[in-house]
Amino acid sequence: MLENAKALRSNQTEAEQRLWYHLRAHRFMNLKFKRQKPIGRYIVDFVCLEHRLIIEIDGGQHSEQVAYDQHRDAWLRSQGYTVLRFWNNDVMQQLEGVLEQIRHTLSPSPSPTSGRGE
Repeated sequence: MLENAKALRSNQTEAEQRLWYHLRAHRFMNLKFKRQKPIGRYIVDFVCLEHRLIIEIDGGQHSEQVAYDQHRDAWLRSQGYTVLRFWNNDVMQQLEGVLEQIRHTLSPSPSPTSGRGE
């Protein structure tokens, strides 16, 4: 599995490369992300272990493997991870929106009543 992960790191899609540029080297919210990381019997595209957040970038083949992805995501969630999925074209055409959704997941807005001493 480690060899497969290493091969995937060497052959990233353009969308994965583009997102990785923003996630790598603590550039995004000063967090450490890993790419093509084995977790259980799966290899995830990106993961922030500190926040147990997995980010998957899907190409067209994923429209044909919905049941597999749902099973995979359910197992990952059962291990305490949050899984975010984005289409390749979302990363390529709406990168700021993708980054904002990741940011929001990592630091959700406080509820309207929090901080009021209630």
